[in-house]
Amino acid sequence: MYEVHGPLTPVTPEAVPESARGARALITLGGHRTDGAMMDALPELGLIACYGTGFEGVDLEAAAARGIMVTHAKDANATSVAEFAMGLVIAASRDMGKGERLVRAGDWASRRIDRMPLVPGLAGRRIGIYGLGAIGMKVATRAAAFEMEVGYHGRAAREGVGFAYHPTLLGLAAWCDVLVVAVRANAETRHAVGREVLAALGKDGVLVNVARGLVVDEAALIEALEGGVIAAAGLDVFEHEPEVPERLRALPNAVLTPHMAAFTLSAQRAQAQVMLDALAAFFAGERPGNVVPAVG
Repeated sequence: MYEVHGPLTPVTPEAVPESARGARALITLGGHRTDGAMMDALPELGLIACYGTGFEGVDLEAAAARGIMVTHAKDANATSVAEFAMGLVIAASRDMGKGERLVRAGDWASRRIDRMPLVPGLAGRRIGIYGLGAIGMKVATRAAAFEMEVGYHGRAAREGVGFAYHPTLLGLAAWCDVLVVAVRANAETRHAVGREVLAALGKDGVLVNVARGLVVDEAALIEALEGGVIAAAGLDVFEHEPEVPERLRALPNAVLTPHMAAFTLSAQRAQAQVMLDALAAFFAGERPGNVVPAVG
């Protein structure tokens, strides 16, 4: 049993009540800003437990300097996110959104279905995965089952992986027809998918993002979709959630969902269990098995 304080609204140091200043663990989401000021507002803190897989909002250097461990859900939701990513690949590539809108608007009766624009299928096409971690690998195996040729880019080639490694993201984008973003968000990957990468993906290319919105330059993506630089996009994450630009919402060639890829019973139960296990280990004086490597 734990004594729980919260939730914090907003998630700022100023919102920490005096009664919580003795808290030893902070449960948060990776997208929330957890900087040195927040840590100093909780002077007894020894653990920051991120409920999801991301931890981009946590200042790892500040945590290491204060002896605070940071944990996350690791690959607990990888299966759910990967299957959702493939759903976006299919929806964006096969114009499912346009077809659904046609039916809902009652236009099918006055328009022969064969007048829907023809699009390439998935079989035989190339899918590039940016970030071949737990999620990226599961996307790769699912894409292979769709008879797609799989390539990937990351910081280094992975041993024992039967997929083609591309040493640069730009090279991967130029090679593939569908680019799936599954890389971890950090300062290094911020806006990694920008105008140059989108131009390399090309006018028939499709972008799918199930990582974090900040990895994609959203303004550049909107321009690319409006101008036909790429064909379509499937997005479950956005740069300034929950705000989604009106120009992006208005685009018929964008499939948009509200950061729901991990919203399955199995994924949420797994994430909760990983977090509870981390708390139990920490309060027992043991090191949790899902600690983010310290920096600094």
